[in-house]
Amino acid sequence: MTRAAKQRRQYRPAAPAARKKIVSRLHLRRDCNDVIKSSRGRHTLHGYSSLFPAPMLRLHRNAVVAAMLALAACLFLYASAGEQKPMTLWRWMDIVGEGGTAAMAGIWFLLTLSSRPGGLVTRLLAGGLAAIMIGSWADCLDEFYRIDKAALWDNWLEALMPLGMAVLTAGMVYWRREQFTLNEHLQKRERLFRDHRAFDRITQLADASYLRAQLKLEQSRQAGGQCALVLLDIDRFHSINREYGQREGDRLLQAVSHMLLLNLRNEDLLVRYAGDRFALLLPGVNEAQGRVRAAHLCEMVGRMHHHAGSARIIVSLRHVCADACGAGDGLLADLSRRMDDPVAV
Repeated sequence: MTRAAKQRRQYRPAAPAARKKIVSRLHLRRDCNDVIKSSRGRHTLHGYSSLFPAPMLRLHRNAVVAAMLALAACLFLYASAGEQKPMTLWRWMDIVGEGGTAAMAGIWFLLTLSSRPGGLVTRLLAGGLAAIMIGSWADCLDEFYRIDKAALWDNWLEALMPLGMAVLTAGMVYWRREQFTLNEHLQKRERLFRDHRAFDRITQLADASYLRAQLKLEQSRQAGGQCALVLLDIDRFHSINREYGQREGDRLLQAVSHMLLLNLRNEDLLVRYAGDRFALLLPGVNEAQGRVRAAHLCEMVGRMHHHAGSARIIVSLRHVCADACGAGDGLLADLSRRMDDPVAV
């Protein structure tokens, strides 16, 4: 082989597949470098935004503004009605202790509001922390300003601290009940996790194949017993998808699945059967009882306050029910036909 031929062989262009692989690697390296460079400048800001998420705090804007105004009003009240103490009379240990308590209560107040939606538990927890913050702030200002002994308003302000502890305790009691409900909610999913089945990407529920396997298992287990099968379908789901977009449709599926799970027993099985249709297996329940429970679930979903932006979406369900014990393989297909027939539903 001549020297020129060796050089042509050495510098021969890469094959199309190899060129594509090299280009993809270069693009991947460039994208990674861009991400690293852009994340360096935003790292600190992202840390603060993840600590106090702005979208959640916007829901409680009025509460945050009211707490800030209360702190400013206390400062104005002490400064106008009291006499400033000389710096030699300041007790630094009390200032650090009482001021630190107010600061920590304020941080907990913001953390609570930035991590929870509105509701009774949130109002009790945030209200108790706000009262502790204001009471501790008033107690700290008492170290800087001398108030007339005949005045009682400063004592009432400082009394907000034990009152806030009482309100916070009530909030923790309700929060404890809420956690028990959430634990039951997770236990209802444990049946799926134990089998390591594939989950639906949107609702995290099992699919129709898992339902068929569990249906056969219940039919063999409940020989001569009772077991009801319910199909639930979201009304006007396709029009909601067209009007608000697929992302809002996915959020609606998640919200409906959560509401259904919260109103089921631990032994009940909920799966996403297909599209906007859910299937529910109720062991130990006959067909008449299954219809009653399905109607109750439809009523609870109808009470949901689901919003797409500022617009509220009215959610309603249709249902059909059948006795699952002793039924053949065509039970699910028969229920689907009944669901698609508006006269039969």
